[in-house]
Amino acid sequence: QVQLVESGGDLVQPGGSLRLSCAASGSIFRSYYMGWYRQAPGKQRELVAGISIFGNTNYADSVKGRFTISRDNALSTVYLQMNILKPEDTAVYYCYARRGTEYWGQGTQVTVSS
Repeated sequence: QVQLVESGGDLVQPGGSLRLSCAASGSIFRSYYMGWYRQAPGKQRELVAGISIFGNTNYADSVKGRFTISRDNALSTVYLQMNILKPEDTAVYYCYARRGTEYWGQGTQVTVSS
């Protein structure tokens, strides 16, 4: 069993930056694939970025070059550094963990608006 708690969501102006954090507890964090998904109003949930147990990363085309996912196994935390934010990045961002079974956090709101 894994519990995921996100933080860091906020209201930010276009062009600004935010860093999301997801603290995991309850199991061996380093053995889980971790990811960030987002869901905007009226849209399907989509993968934003993922990081494997080996540190390999993948990104949605829409965020490549702007977002960076990283993990700190000692702190059982995964991060999403978001730069050059755009209004279309506005969504609820969810932390995701998988090792066979999937786990989701409760979500954190990111709003990009002037």
